[in-house]
Amino acid sequence: MTRPAAVIYFRLMTIRPIICIPDPRLRQVSKPVEKVDDELRALMDDMLETMIDAPGIGLAAIQIALPIRVVVIDCSEREYENEETKSPPRQSKPIYFVNPEIAWVSEEIKSHEEGCLSIPDYFEMVERPSACRVRYDDYEGKPQDLLCEGILATCIQHEVDHLNGILFIDYLSRLKRDRVMRKFQKAAKERIRGDA
Repeated sequence: MTRPAAVIYFRLMTIRPIICIPDPRLRQVSKPVEKVDDELRALMDDMLETMIDAPGIGLAAIQIALPIRVVVIDCSEREYENEETKSPPRQSKPIYFVNPEIAWVSEEIKSHEEGCLSIPDYFEMVERPSACRVRYDDYEGKPQDLLCEGILATCIQHEVDHLNGILFIDYLSRLKRDRVMRKFQKAAKERIRGDA
């Protein structure tokens, strides 16, 4: 008698379209998630795949046009790039944040160059607290409390801003912010004309 072949169920992850400025949905305040279930975990898997494909190190659900308080982050490659030692690249370490709340920020401020998948190919230095403490539910729905420092602190603050309808360009001078918005508004109009 032969042994029956094992049946393996798996779900292909989907790369979702990322919305860009001037899309007004990016200014929406996202709503809290009521429960972490298989549907939400599938969404988080899609978000991670979308973020990696983009490529980026953080993605908020609103960036794929879903106004819910969910963020995925994986700074492991960026952390490796900033190391002075030339050890092998770190393994991917995604963090899934459901209903993240920044409970504390350090008094020390640091500048990091920031970019955004919803503002492609634009980077500027932004000042933020160098460390923060975040409370959230994880991939399994378990409450977590995480002290974030360095690039992770910058990234989670950037993504929580997204959940509150704030973009990193809001930290720039009005002149720079207006210039960026005009550039993307013009590009959006040209795309609409090209599609017509």
